[in-house]
Amino acid sequence: MAKSSADDEELRRACEAALESTKQKIVMSIRVAKSRGIWAKTGKLGRSHTAKPRVIAISTKAKGQRTKAFLHVLKYSTGGVLEPAKLYKLKHLSKVEVVTNDPSGCTFMLGFDNLRSQSVAPPQWTMRNVDDRNRVLLCILNICKDVLGRLPKVVGIDVVEMALWAKENTPTFTKQHTNLQDGPVSAAVEEREMKVTVERELVSQAEEEDMEALLGTYVMGIGEAEAFSERLKREVQALEAANVHAILENEPLIDEVLQGLEAATSCVEDMDEWLGIFNLKLRHMREDIESIESRNNKLEMQSVNNKALIEELDKLLERLRIPSEYAASLTGGSFDEARMLQNIEACEWLTNALLGLEAPNLDPGYANMRAVKEKRAELDKLKTTFVRRASEFLRNYFTSLVDFMISDKSYFSQRGQLKRPDHADLRYKCRTYARLLQHLKSLDKNCLGSLRKAYCTSLNLLLRREAREFANELRASTKASRNPTVWLEGSVGSNQNMNSADTSTVSDAYAKMLTIFIPLLVDESSFFAHFMCFEVPALVPPGGLANGNKSAHDEDDANYDDLGIMDIDETDNKAGKNTGELEALNESLHDLLDGIQEDFYAVVDWAYKIDPLRCISMHGITERYISGQKADAAGFVRILLDDLESRISMQFSRFVDEACHQIERNERNVRQLGVLSYIPRFATLATRMEQYIQGQSRDLVDQAYAKFVTTMFLTLDKIAKADPKYEDIMLLENYAAFQNSLYDLANMVPTLAKFYHEASESYEQACTRHINVIIFYQFERLFQFVRRIEDLMYTIPPEEIPFQLGLSKMDLRKVVKSSLSGADKSISAMYKRLQKNLTSEELLPSLWDKCKKEFLDKYESFAQLVAKIYPSENVPSVSEMRDLLAAM
Repeated sequence: MAKSSADDEELRRACEAALESTKQKIVMSIRVAKSRGIWAKTGKLGRSHTAKPRVIAISTKAKGQRTKAFLHVLKYSTGGVLEPAKLYKLKHLSKVEVVTNDPSGCTFMLGFDNLRSQSVAPPQWTMRNVDDRNRVLLCILNICKDVLGRLPKVVGIDVVEMALWAKENTPTFTKQHTNLQDGPVSAAVEEREMKVTVERELVSQAEEEDMEALLGTYVMGIGEAEAFSERLKREVQALEAANVHAILENEPLIDEVLQGLEAATSCVEDMDEWLGIFNLKLRHMREDIESIESRNNKLEMQSVNNKALIEELDKLLERLRIPSEYAASLTGGSFDEARMLQNIEACEWLTNALLGLEAPNLDPGYANMRAVKEKRAELDKLKTTFVRRASEFLRNYFTSLVDFMISDKSYFSQRGQLKRPDHADLRYKCRTYARLLQHLKSLDKNCLGSLRKAYCTSLNLLLRREAREFANELRASTKASRNPTVWLEGSVGSNQNMNSADTSTVSDAYAKMLTIFIPLLVDESSFFAHFMCFEVPALVPPGGLANGNKSAHDEDDANYDDLGIMDIDETDNKAGKNTGELEALNESLHDLLDGIQEDFYAVVDWAYKIDPLRCISMHGITERYISGQKADAAGFVRILLDDLESRISMQFSRFVDEACHQIERNERNVRQLGVLSYIPRFATLATRMEQYIQGQSRDLVDQAYAKFVTTMFLTLDKIAKADPKYEDIMLLENYAAFQNSLYDLANMVPTLAKFYHEASESYEQACTRHINVIIFYQFERLFQFVRRIEDLMYTIPPEEIPFQLGLSKMDLRKVVKSSLSGADKSISAMYKRLQKNLTSEELLPSLWDKCKKEFLDKYESFAQLVAKIYPSENVPSVSEMRDLLAAM
């Protein structure tokens, strides 16, 4: 058998270290597994959690004449060190129960009577084997008996079996008895000195000796059995004789007793006869009483049932009764504002009455009654009549309300006066009938379709009239000079004035159009959604704005109202999205706002004609409004803004395409020299475009830049290739002009920086080609000689090159003499040739420096080849050529 953890000295020392501060003496320490049980419906305890390793330590502490006993539960910390987790006082131990659904019998529970929640199952403790379980339980029971003077209730284990186990596992050495003052158990033995802890035996030593002495008095030898049997027979015969003698001596007394018994028997028989008579009479009386009680109970039950039936019928009659004032309001009452309260009360009564005649509000037994069916039909007729009258009134009311506003010109913008649309009075009048619409929806949901259609048709006329008048007056009152649309035309004179007039009023006018109408359309959409009882979330949260710009409502805070219709019916406060409702709402909003986009398009087209570049700022303004539209029910407003953005992008793309055509027309012109006209004009255009960028219009402008510059570079290449002689000069001058004109913008705009670097690379390539042409023109024979040597070095050794035809030392001297004898004159001719064909004088110094550097590099390569292949020949040194170039 494996060694028990109760014998683990290291575990005991670890427990003593963990409980050192308590000054308690460890009696036993042993490892256990803790799990939590739950009480299932069957009453059995089941496992619901995984077992956790724990250590149980039983300790005592002497306090005066008393000794206290404790049960500590210790757990392992992160570092594997034991630390206290739970403390129980054994004086509160009320029950020890071995879990029956554990077939091994190693699991038990300890019940304490001071736990706060007795409804929570106590933890289960599982030992490694039954021996360890018996060790722990015997230790606990012995401590409870010796220290507390009582034993807890033991469930699920046989105490006799435990005692037998204890006797079998008791060590053979003499136990160390201690005083109660020195320890918790008088018979407890230190765990380190014994294999099993046993504090008590079933029978003490003294009791066992007394029993042996008692049994010894009755033990006889085998030879005495017959004598003992004879002795017992004689004693039995003597006892029987004594009993017979006593009976014979008491015969007179027995006769008197028999006579008394006979007299008593006669009396008892008489009484039994009388009792039989009385019992018969009582039985007849009991039957009569039961009959009377039965009839009385039936009458009483019938009376109670009749009373309950009358009360129930009175309630049903009250429920079926139609008040005359409500019937009058529902069938022929007026819908004036003064009588709306009576109409609302009648609607509420009608709604409740219809609900009262439906399950589960009505008992199913009443549903088939003729009176109930007739009353339901009457209520349905009232509902149909009222819904028809109310719908017809509201359709006419919406039409008349809008017609009145359209007929009054003071509602709209007029010449010289821009007027913000004000629908506060309209909404106030409509709000009067908001609760009526709620009740119409609850009575007949299908009636709302025609009402929504009538409202949208009427209000659409008003909104389109307001937008048209406002847009017309906005364009008429905005003063702005029209900017030229031809920015990059090559045929335009070089002295064209590219300074265009300020057209900021155009984009301001567009922004004002959006500032006035987008919040208005969002508010109208929100008002319509709630007024017409769509079950959708709020469009604009309380205190929120439609476009994220606080100035949108600053001028109209007094007129901005929150309808609050969602609070009308507290029983219908659904906040979740309803896909069907959203689709119906978006269709209605299309009917409500369709057509108003044409006036926005007119403003965009007007602004484009005045200044096409203003499309950039209008695009940014539109993007800002789009980012502010988050509510699902304002779908048409988002569609309107998306269409406006597409319209602006289309107009700007039209301007970009036209400008690209202007650039391409330069290709058709006659031979051109110097910087092309569209290069500096593009810089002016780009500067102007950067001034107009707002918000998200950066991508729009970058796309335009990419198209412009790509077209410019392609056109430049085509024009340069038309005259190969001057191709490189044309390219380097124009690429240099492009870099000079866009230097500042390229530092701020990443897209232009990319094209700037592309132009820089093309400029360097053109410079290199042009400089090489000039150098080879003046020193062609010299560098052709160098090229022949370099080509031969790939195939033959350097020392054999002087023996090749045309590459002898004599040929070298001729080439050097013809090319370098008048080197100063050749260099001067090279400078003049470079200056002759260049139209941009500011490029000459940098080009000449590049030319000198390139010539020196080539000459240095020539000098190195001569020193390697013709070591005995002398040519002018590189330093001499550098000094000669520096003197030019």
